[in-house]
Amino acid sequence: MKITKAQAQANRERVVETASKLFRERGYDGVGVADLMAAAGFTHGGFYKQFGSKSDLMAESAACGIAQTVALSAGAEAPEFVRYYLSREHRDARATGCTMAALGGDAARQSDAVRAEFAAGIENLLTVLCPEGGAGDGADTGQARARSLDMLAHAVGAIVMSRACPDDSPLADEILAACRDQILASMSPSTTAGEEP
Repeated sequence: MKITKAQAQANRERVVETASKLFRERGYDGVGVADLMAAAGFTHGGFYKQFGSKSDLMAESAACGIAQTVALSAGAEAPEFVRYYLSREHRDARATGCTMAALGGDAARQSDAVRAEFAAGIENLLTVLCPEGGAGDGADTGQARARSLDMLAHAVGAIVMSRACPDDSPLADEILAACRDQILASMSPSTTAGEEP
């Protein structure tokens, strides 16, 4: 039975969504094409009808996962973003959490296409986190962008370090709290650094 173009597109989107979650949870090398397709509800043979290579899927799934983080961050004030991002809830949500924190180290060793998706995702997140970046003179814009980039790199690094610790390790929580407090304190003297998300 031949499927419609709409159904083929829906199937492709399901594979990309599934891959995005599995890659974040297990890493790029921890997921084989057969396992991925089975998790999406398809046969292994259908993969190459939809994608040229696993690398193509990795790039598309990175864009998908980063777009989810950007969408969740849109409209959030920077302190609100930091409180959630550096929470235990986000740290423990590997499959649905930030793609940059889950796969940034892996992405550095991947194709240009995968790395380009990460770079575009970083730019998109900076745009969401630094809406004032478009206002004011060039110096103000550059400073606002630098602050947002510092905040994002600090937050991503904190999640990576916390996840590297055993789940029940007090150090995992200490990393999150210390980095959250430092980032919030750097944003505004009126921010209460110790507030929980």
